[in-house]
Amino acid sequence: MINLITKLAIKPLAKALYRPVIEGLENVPRKGGVILASNHLSFIDSVVIPLTAPRPVRFLAKAEYWQGEGMRGRLSKAFFDAINAVPVERGTVHLAQAALDAALEVLEGGEAFGIYPEGTRSRDGRLYRGKTGVAWLAMTAGVPVVPVALEGTEHLQPVGSRIPRLARVTVRFGEPLDFTEYHGRQRSAKARREVTDEVMRAVHALSGQELAEVYNELPKAA
Repeated sequence: MINLITKLAIKPLAKALYRPVIEGLENVPRKGGVILASNHLSFIDSVVIPLTAPRPVRFLAKAEYWQGEGMRGRLSKAFFDAINAVPVERGTVHLAQAALDAALEVLEGGEAFGIYPEGTRSRDGRLYRGKTGVAWLAMTAGVPVVPVALEGTEHLQPVGSRIPRLARVTVRFGEPLDFTEYHGRQRSAKARREVTDEVMRAVHALSGQELAEVYNELPKAA
């Protein structure tokens, strides 16, 4: 029951409350497997994109979000079920491949899958170099990639904040990128790099962010 109520209420309520600016909805294919590759500014990005896209979009999420106890645990599970998130374990190279395999299953099922090629959130607002998982997925599944640019989500839920604030958000969906010529070449590191760089150029054209030219690495623990 919690899942149903959350699914029915969250999208119209969020749109009415935050009134996001949405551009390029016509660029998202309504059917078939497709990758939505976005810049990444906030934890809430994985909520904003499914709420604004014209079709359900699935993202990977840490499995522990489904493993909590009590009312908080039930609400967490209901929320991530409502946004169609895919639970995965994270941490090792083996688990990273398992996450890609889970994403591939989504695409082969004809669904839309969201991914952040930068890997983790940008803490300084710059656009970092893309990692090649997005290319592996596009080349293996043979699906188009829609570049996405988010603007303002870093103010909607800043790093360290648990509760979203009122802030204007803009979501731009770019024209689909066709990588048919690369289909089946996912084992080629050069081909994966070429596809990833093209995706990131398209994201940059939509976002206008300053380019970092390096990979975005998580801060080291003190």
